[in-house]
Amino acid sequence: MIQIIPAIDIIEGRCVRLVQGRFDNKTVFSDEPAETAKRWENEGAPRIHVVDLDGARTGRPQNLEVVSKIVQSVNVPVQLGGGIRNIETAKTVLNTGVERVIIGTSAALNTDIALAMIESFGEHVIIGIDVLDGFVAVHGWQSHTKEDAVAFARKMETMGAKRIIFTDISRDGMLSGVNIAAIKQILDAVSIPVIASGGIGNLEDILKLAPLSSKGLEGVILGKALYTGAVNLTEAISAISEK
Repeated sequence: MIQIIPAIDIIEGRCVRLVQGRFDNKTVFSDEPAETAKRWENEGAPRIHVVDLDGARTGRPQNLEVVSKIVQSVNVPVQLGGGIRNIETAKTVLNTGVERVIIGTSAALNTDIALAMIESFGEHVIIGIDVLDGFVAVHGWQSHTKEDAVAFARKMETMGAKRIIFTDISRDGMLSGVNIAAIKQILDAVSIPVIASGGIGNLEDILKLAPLSSKGLEGVILGKALYTGAVNLTEAISAISEK
């Protein structure tokens, strides 16, 4: 069964949502991310996906105190991305009780760092592949590379990566539906589990992904759809479990 994973994006200690990763287009949903995490746990979330957006932009986590509070407030696993670009930072984050660290920019820009992270932390590392027009984006989506996303996914698997998060930037925060064709491309390219993110607008979008679980789609991350009430987490989990 595909996991439905709520996202908590943090800027300056607050839970926010951006549109297409644009820092100038944000909505604040809560001043207490830990309370938000507890709410999602109570509604059935199997894990919590947290992004330190300040960290993604600056290159080093900026909200670890808030992240630590989230970890302490829930009993489900927490995964964190944003500014985790070396082994020392990854260790610091994992020591807060975070189960998995997500590395994107560091992996895309330096395969040596990616390899060292994978070898050091194994299952506790997820490769974040943030994609715009088929190419990998970095630095909190503020800049883009000429690295083909599918080729990059294959490279990361070859290096020993255990899991990938694929995010379609163009659809993130748009509630416009998932890019199923792009997700299928990634699933066909690798044999490790993939988590999809970006574009979920309603329950039907989630159910469209259900058949892909047999191809290796492990989960889907929900952000704006939950915060606007377009998707009810408990109902979505129940519906996907029946598929």
